[in-house]
Amino acid sequence: MTREERFENGLGVLQRVDGEAGQKVVDSLADISPELAHQVVAWAFGDMYARPNLAPRDRQLVTLGILTALGGCEPQLEVHTHAALNVGLKPDEIVEAMLHAAVYCGMPRAVNATFTAKKVFTERDLMPVHNT
Repeated sequence: MTREERFENGLGVLQRVDGEAGQKVVDSLADISPELAHQVVAWAFGDMYARPNLAPRDRQLVTLGILTALGGCEPQLEVHTHAALNVGLKPDEIVEAMLHAAVYCGMPRAVNATFTAKKVFTERDLMPVHNT
């Protein structure tokens, strides 16, 4: 594929998965690093997210777990919480994934991730979450 074809393919995947939130990230990079914006679309979404061996919902679970574990990634976690909802994860599944991550990455990171998810759920009128 050409550079432009990879970008166009990635743009379609980005729109299906991240929707408006992902497009805002790409747009916000345009005046500082258009190449990084291109790579987010072409490589991350056109090459990686488009791979067939994991369903979009499973990719988002992995992404949420990694961003939770990394910590300090709350803006990206917010975008990917929206994406997780867009690809069919339910709020209680997202909360459960973040709770599970606490075992491996610690309470502060899991709490911060959960508060980020709460912000997204509130925006989308999905509160309260019923999780046991």
